[in-house]
Parts: sequence; C-alpha cells; structure tokens
Amino acid sequence: MRAQFVLSEIFIGLRRNLTMTIALVITTALSLALVGSAMLMRKQVSEMKDFWYGKIEVTIFLCDPVSDTGQCHKTAVSQDQQSAIQTALYANPVVQKVYYESKADAYKHFKDLFKDSPDLTKNVSPDALPPSYRVKLKDPKKFDVIQSEFQDMPGVDAVTDVSKGLKPVFSLFNGIGTSAFVVAGFVVVASVLLIFNAIRVAAFSRRRETGIMRLVGASNLYIRLPFLLEGALAGVIGAAIAAGLVSIGKAYLVDQVLAPNLKFARWVSWADVIHIFPVLFLIGIVLSTLSSFFAIQRHLRV
Repeated sequence: MRAQFVLSEIFIGLRRNLTMTIALVITTALSLALVGSAMLMRKQVSEMKDFWYGKIEVTIFLCDPVSDTGQCHKTAVSQDQQSAIQTALYANPVVQKVYYESKADAYKHFKDLFKDSPDLTKNVSPDALPPSYRVKLKDPKKFDVIQSEFQDMPGVDAVTDVSKGLKPVFSLFNGIGTSAFVVAGFVVVASVLLIFNAIRVAAFSRRRETGIMRLVGASNLYIRLPFLLEGALAGVIGAAIAAGLVSIGKAYLVDQVLAPNLKFARWVSWADVIHIFPVLFLIGIVLSTLSSFFAIQRHLRV
C-alpha cells in the first residue's frame, strides 16, 4: 500500500508539472551528453598519444653534400664519424632500437610514402635524400637527451623529432575536451537549479497533503520519498537520453566519418563508450536526488 502511494505521488507530481519535467529532462540530458563527450575526448587524446608515441622515431640526418642545410659545409659524413655516431647511439641508455637508412633506402621509402603523388616523386632524384639513423626511444619524451648529445656531433646535419609537431594537435584536443567540461559544468548547474525549482513547485502544490502527513506522524523519509524519486527518475531518463546521444555520436561521427577518412590514429572503441554510461547515470541520479532533497526541506516544517 505504501509503495503504491509513493508511486502514485510520483506520477501525480510529474503530470502536474509536465512542461517543467520535460524541460529538466532535456537540460539534464544535454548536460550529461556534454560530460560524456568531454570524457570521450579525453580518452581519444590518450589513445592518440599512446598510438603515436609508440611509433615516434627520432631521425638523425647525416651530412650529405646534396642535401646539406649549412651545418656540414657541403662535406659528406666520413666513415669514422659515422662509426662514432653509431657507437654513441647504441651506448645511449634511452635508445631502444637503431635503424640505419642509406640514401637508396631513403629514396625507396620516399617513393613508397608518396606513391600517390607521381609529380612529386619524379622531381626528386635518388641522391637527393641524405642517409640517416632512425632511433626508437624507450621514452619518446626523452628527445632532448638525444638532441643535446648528437646535434653538434661531427657528421650530423640535423636531429628531428616528430613529437614536437604532434604536441599542438594534442593541445588542441585537450583544449576542446576542457572546454566541453566547462560548458557541461554550466549546463549541469542549470539543470540542478531547474530540478530544484521543479521539485519546489511540486512540493508547494502538494503542501496541504504534506502538512497533513506531517501532522499525523509520517516520517520525513516517507514524505520526502516521492519527491526524491521524482528527481531521480528525471535524472535516469536524462542520463539514458545522454547515453543515446553519445552512442549516436560514436556511431556516426567516429565510426562513419572520422575513422574511415583519418586512419592515422586509433579511435575510441565501444568499450570506452560503455564505460562512461555508469558515470552518466551516477551523476544524473546523485545531482537530481540532492536537488530534490534540499528543495523539499522547508515543507517538512509545519
């Protein structure tokens, strides 16, 4: 009987304030969808970092008269200089693997890389690219160690690091994720205030029933319960809609637009999406319930 009464009170409250209930559900859904999107964005940045840092190689270009940038003064690396560079690389504790790429290997790699641009490859001669050492580091963030040791070494023309070009990209994605969290925070606050006002209006419209229940000895929990469940129900529905919006974004934007066209990165998986669903429901239920709890406080006093 008590459960039936509580349930009837919940649906009466939702029906009396239908437009406000719809508004708070939509606001909650949008705010939680933004939270979920921001969480996925952070996860995507992490996936990209893991993917690219695992592939990043430092390249040490050796002196070559054809491609000299000025540091080598148009002189080719000598055999003794090359042996000293190779020995130093193998002795360096941050180096994991070393690959030597001759001029012929560099030209072949260049043609494979730009095979879809014949106009570009035909204008590059086989001796235009310098020999180099491609170095895989145990920790890609230790590039400065390699640069400081080899940049001014005899026979070295230049030391390059791909990760420096990727840092602005990672910073951009991190900035987008942070902005999404900030916007989501404002919308979450708005949804909390909306839930608070909706429950307060519902409590005011039922103040006579609440006062009678209080006078006949009903406990505070029993009086609060319909209002708390109203808020929780709105939070659950909003979280469910938010989960659906995030899933649509993953299915369309990531799987159909980004992943097929941008194959240079590892994209978030459905497992990553599913992992954020409990967080969305938890946030929705907790915030909605707390808002309802404080909204009903004044109506417990007779």
